[in-house]
Amino acid sequence: MTLEIITADALTPARHGFFTRRGGASSGVFSGLNCGAGSSDQSDMVAINRARVADAMNVAHDHLVSVHQFHSTDVVTLTEPPSEKPRADAMVTATPGLALSVLSADCQPVLFHDPKAGIVGAAHAGWRGALDGILEATIKAMEGLGANRENINAAIGPCISQSAYEVGPDFLDEFLADDHDNARFFANGAGDRMQFDLPAFGLHRLRRAGVGHAEWTRHCTYTDADRFFSYRRSVHAKEADYGRLIAAISL
Repeated sequence: MTLEIITADALTPARHGFFTRRGGASSGVFSGLNCGAGSSDQSDMVAINRARVADAMNVAHDHLVSVHQFHSTDVVTLTEPPSEKPRADAMVTATPGLALSVLSADCQPVLFHDPKAGIVGAAHAGWRGALDGILEATIKAMEGLGANRENINAAIGPCISQSAYEVGPDFLDEFLADDHDNARFFANGAGDRMQFDLPAFGLHRLRRAGVGHAEWTRHCTYTDADRFFSYRRSVHAKEADYGRLIAAISL
């Protein structure tokens, strides 16, 4: 099966893609294109999957770069492939031939491009990172390379949608403590539960930061098991582990 790659017109002409799980070498709960080296999948299968992504991005296999994600607001600026995987949740570069990649399985993969300055970025933005400011930090790092935020286009890839994202009152309280207007990203659920709109919150933060354009591909990871891995779906199914989707961008 060939790879399935979701793209966003706003990110052209940068080579980019939000890769689905289709076209990979992994099996079992990881069936498809699992690119998560931190999963319990066979390491050689993950390596094959990542090599397929690098080929699709038209970069050398060691130029498909990743970070050790931990829901932070840390961003690294790269000019060459790092010798060790940095601890961060976003990367930016102005170097052609480097494909910046992030992994996700319900969190937001966000790709950035300033076509005028020739700068790209990639961020992993779960609720924690988005609330703490990982998207704004990525934009600031791009500006450090010479980007203008008014020229930056950003696209949020497949992530969990509001109908599938049930949260409790403590979760809501964190967002209201940050800004009471964040209440608009929550809908009433069953009992004391709420439904959180993660991509709408991500778009809000991007637009408030002043990017030229921001969009969501409108794909839900939880509800489309044939195309996407989902952490929350794996928990509900009582599976031992889950695959990780990859998103990448390069000049």
